[in-house]
Amino acid sequence: MPDAAPCAATAREAPTLLDIEASGFGRGSYPIEVGFVLAGGESDCMLIRPAPQWTHWDPAAERLHRISRATLRSHGRTPADVVAALNATLYGCTAYTDGWAQDYTWLAVLYDAVNRVPSFRIESLRALLSDDEALRWHRTKQEVADELALERHRASADARLLQATFRRVRAQSKAGEKAAASRDAARAPTVAQQRGGPAAPATPVSPSPLPAPSPSASARAGP
Repeated sequence: MPDAAPCAATAREAPTLLDIEASGFGRGSYPIEVGFVLAGGESDCMLIRPAPQWTHWDPAAERLHRISRATLRSHGRTPADVVAALNATLYGCTAYTDGWAQDYTWLAVLYDAVNRVPSFRIESLRALLSDDEALRWHRTKQEVADELALERHRASADARLLQATFRRVRAQSKAGEKAAASRDAARAPTVAQQRGGPAAPATPVSPSPLPAPSPSASARAGP
């Protein structure tokens, strides 16, 4: 049985990200490259040699991913090889994507071509994001893209960009939560007083020792 250790890290901290480049969009389109980055940072990218029945091609899509049909024929791996590699590496994983509807469809096309089923799940990355993180996602993604200067519209580079963006927005969220907790802790005594809560007990003062009785007082005292 394949080792599921590459997916041992929790998705909350570092999800496995997957990205697919395709021949175009819509009916008849098919995957031409698949890339992923694991929770631990390991990544892979595979060009896919089109199956005989895959004939769709969109020149506009080629201008984006810059992968030609000739490149796929000479350097692509067969669908069977790509499926075997994905199933071995991602066994038991949940891989996340920012284009779930499209990537799910293209992955189904790939697996149907060789009559296999994935050994892993594919889910939408949005499921891992809070509403606030989703609002910050696109701005943060652009910031990370500018910093990393990765080659865009190549599958493994896009997957790495997604994971780096996820780490950034999650770190921002944690920093915000920590700052809010510090503010709440600083305000806590004031709030308690405003609500009429009991004041903090005063520091007890030790009583002064009683003076020793004078000899005359002792002499007057009876036995």
